[in-house]
Amino acid sequence: MFLDNRQVAMDSVLEALADSIDYFQDNIERLRPSLRDALKPHYTERLKQMRKLQELARAHLKMLPRDADVERDDFLWLWSRLKSFVGNDSQVLINELLEQERVLMQALSTLFTHPLPDPIEPVVDECMRGCRKLIRELYNLQKRNTRR
Repeated sequence: MFLDNRQVAMDSVLEALADSIDYFQDNIERLRPSLRDALKPHYTERLKQMRKLQELARAHLKMLPRDADVERDDFLWLWSRLKSFVGNDSQVLINELLEQERVLMQALSTLFTHPLPDPIEPVVDECMRGCRKLIRELYNLQKRNTRR
């Protein structure tokens, strides 16, 4: 089954949400406890939003769940570890998390160029606000981390 442009845009958002959650969970042990404590509530909320959006996409856009790209996830994890050898581990992770947010913001912006069913739009708005909050948090953590 081929996806229409709106479904492709939604799929990109769902993939970006899943990637950001997976990346955070895969690297949570590498974060200092203070960073982990600051970021965990954002990702807990994101997981709830992603599940709700998946459910709504199935119901209103007739989208089926897709399998994760395990090879891509493994590559991103390995690449982050390699970068950490030459730089500050926390700083590398914060930069990678910021990049995840940029990808998600782009996907959300593209999705907003399509008409969305009424039940979906507030959840996408909520994801956008959560993304903006997380970007602000990551920038604050980045500033604090570089002062040390």
